[in-house]
Amino acid sequence: MNSFEEILARDGVLVYKTRGRSMEPLLREGRDLVTIRRADAPLQKYDVALYKRGEQYVLHRVIRVLPDGYLIRGDNTYTLETVPSEAVIGVVEAFKRRGRDILTSNRLYGLYTRFWTLIYPIRLVWFRLVSGLKAVARKLGLVPILKKWLRHE
Repeated sequence: MNSFEEILARDGVLVYKTRGRSMEPLLREGRDLVTIRRADAPLQKYDVALYKRGEQYVLHRVIRVLPDGYLIRGDNTYTLETVPSEAVIGVVEAFKRRGRDILTSNRLYGLYTRFWTLIYPIRLVWFRLVSGLKAVARKLGLVPILKKWLRHE
């Protein structure tokens, strides 16, 4: 089997179905096809980079361009990662959702990326609040009661 690096070196482009939930709601696991082109030029803020972390391939968004790499975070994650430039092998140029191709050069896509990045502090507070409430519910033994209540039984 060819690695992503080999495919990008040979063809300049790679198309595959996403795995994982770190880029939700933009990319949905197992449903959306992404088109990735070889990263021949430095990436820009808001680009979605394909990079290699150990033996694992990761798609996450560039939050800040650094002198020798990138500050990167998944749209559905709450931790930043510094990625050296040489670890980046590709950049998302399009994705397919419900049979429709969406280019990352699309103006609405650009508005989405800026909005989603801008509201990160609000999403982080919400995530921490919900996580804290879930932890308290587990400690108090309320999880089964809450699950039953949420199902309206």
